[in-house]
Amino acid sequence: MDAAEAVHRKLVAKLRDEALPARVVDLRPSDVGLARETLVELFYSQCASRQLDRLSRRLQARAEGFYTIGSSGHENNAAVAEALRVDDMAFLHYRSAAFQIHRAAGVPGETPCWDMLLSFVASAEDPISGGRHKVLGSKRLFIPPQTSTIASHLPKAVGAAFSLGIARTLKLEDTVMPHDAVILASFGDASANHSTAQGAINCAQWAAYQGSPMPIVFLCEDNGIGISTRTPAGWIEAAFSGRPALEYVRCSGLDMVDAYRGAREAARHARTRRRPVFLHMDCVRLYGHAGSDVQTAYMEKARIEQDEERDPLVHSAALLVEEGILTGRQALDIYEETEARLERIAAEAIARPKLSTPAEVMASIVPPPAPRLSANTPSAEQREAIFARDRTMMDKPQHMARLLSWALADILLAHPNVFVAGEDVGRKGGVYNVTAKLHERFGSVRVIDTLLDEQSILGLGIGAAHNNLLAIPEIQFLAYVHNAEDQLRGEAATLSFFSCGQYTNPMVVRIAGLGYQKGFGGHFHNDNSLAVFRDIPGLILACPSNGADAVGMMRECVRLALEERRVVVFVEPIALYMTRDLHEEGDGLWTSPYPPPGQGKPVPLGAPAIHGDGTDLAIVSYANGYYLSRQAERILGERHGLGVRVVDLRWLAPLNEEALLDAVAGCGRILIVDECRRTGSQSEALMALFAERAPGTPVSRLTADDSFIPLGRAATLTLPSRDSIVAAALEMVRG
Repeated sequence: MDAAEAVHRKLVAKLRDEALPARVVDLRPSDVGLARETLVELFYSQCASRQLDRLSRRLQARAEGFYTIGSSGHENNAAVAEALRVDDMAFLHYRSAAFQIHRAAGVPGETPCWDMLLSFVASAEDPISGGRHKVLGSKRLFIPPQTSTIASHLPKAVGAAFSLGIARTLKLEDTVMPHDAVILASFGDASANHSTAQGAINCAQWAAYQGSPMPIVFLCEDNGIGISTRTPAGWIEAAFSGRPALEYVRCSGLDMVDAYRGAREAARHARTRRRPVFLHMDCVRLYGHAGSDVQTAYMEKARIEQDEERDPLVHSAALLVEEGILTGRQALDIYEETEARLERIAAEAIARPKLSTPAEVMASIVPPPAPRLSANTPSAEQREAIFARDRTMMDKPQHMARLLSWALADILLAHPNVFVAGEDVGRKGGVYNVTAKLHERFGSVRVIDTLLDEQSILGLGIGAAHNNLLAIPEIQFLAYVHNAEDQLRGEAATLSFFSCGQYTNPMVVRIAGLGYQKGFGGHFHNDNSLAVFRDIPGLILACPSNGADAVGMMRECVRLALEERRVVVFVEPIALYMTRDLHEEGDGLWTSPYPPPGQGKPVPLGAPAIHGDGTDLAIVSYANGYYLSRQAERILGERHGLGVRVVDLRWLAPLNEEALLDAVAGCGRILIVDECRRTGSQSEALMALFAERAPGTPVSRLTADDSFIPLGRAATLTLPSRDSIVAAALEMVRG
């Protein structure tokens, strides 16, 4: 017999015969302030969640629904919803259907079962994802959608909780959540072992231990198994109770009164003390993990039947009967009437429109523009107060690092909801002094020294955006982003896609990277691969080569985040931070004076820079490659009489193909200079572009070798150089 059918028949028999179990806790509803009407409402929500699970399986069997992860056995997270406010943002585990159903019951106009059924059948009218995925979520219910929540949502939940303290301290009014809100993040016992969960919970403890507000409830719904692997008995309590700055609360997921008691206690602690809570709820997993998973393949029949005897719906009915609120027959009527109602609704949902074109599928990758820009125009007096000690230097040409520091200061001055965060960005001013003096000028609430955890740093940026704050998080070195790349790929970049643009997480991630730098060595400080960013739909990848462009591009990136709600990665070439000269020592050709806001040449998204108008050869590059190509261009012109045009891409994703084709138009040959590795580098896409759009034009590429970067003098041996660019150009032109 199908597992769901077996559980269903046992439940029906127990309710019909009132063969109901004893309570698992000695606690009356009146002890925790639960009214009789509320208990019935909770039971309705639990029945709806269970019947949706059963219906989902039938839809799949008829090829009218799709793979899903059910909530059966976890229905008492409805009691958690009862204990929280609607405006307490909830980042939910995939087994939290009852939570969303019950929260919706208190909001007029919400139709959670209809919405979920549209999601089950992948209808384009699904109000949260538009048929792109079976997800929980609702804008009105403060539930951002999660797709595969194997703890990857915990860092942004921590970020959202941290943003509440920032908003309250700065007295920001244009926020999504009230300042006294609490954040909920639910997850399973197996996910608790994931490095992302461990890092996020540790980050919350780390912040709270120092006195930073961190009003978050981590709800671990512990059903004792992860797919087919058992969680050791007592592991979750042993691992998470007794931790510093983390309150531990345990409750039963079989008893709605105790579940409510634990959730209310956790919410009260988080809301009043503004500190994190670990709410440990014992649950049971019915049916198996998901989809076609068959528990008998890895579990003994006796254990399966033992779990089925712990059905929380049966325990909820037992409570209602014990309290004299319903009879077993009345509870069964609610259960069966819910099934019939959902069957009728499902028949309508199946017929609703589906996504039918690529354009419809991709419509929400790029989010819709923000309704307004939260900014101000600083007065001359305000800017003078900020830059007083730098005034004598600001009219003189400066290198990229200093120009970027001033640009960040002007951005913080203009936008009160923007903050900078990362390892050592505060008093130290960053490894390369790019954030120098920002902490002194704006304080520790807006220039935040984080713990050493890239997942938490990016999660802070994502979560802050949920509260209408804009983070400029810094990843100290490019190689370090690989510790946390899923926060960009699986979380930040997908949110607009899976919410029809209703939820976005704009931020500008600053990353120091690429090769050629002197001082530090080895591949962790000289990572020359951008492949991790290039195939993420909707992500903007910016990479300036000089200080003037860095200022203009950073301002454009912040505009893109604030006005167009985009996720932006801003890669800063370390070797060019302090570079002043281009050809000879003292020529100062790689420096620029600082343009105040409103001045300087804008650098709009996708616009390349063009140096020279030669037609013999176009060299296309970026960052260090562009710098070296400019050196090679002079040699090629003065010594070899070649007319060379050098194009700086500046924006690597999305690539503005038309602008690039216009930039090389009329040139007889094209040389691509790419400092990243030959395999997976930008040059591959450029070669394909020119082959498809400029057929007949000879195209070649010079790239780094497929190697990690070594230490010392050998550090540049695998990378393009000025002389290798000259040689490659002459080879193309003269054969």
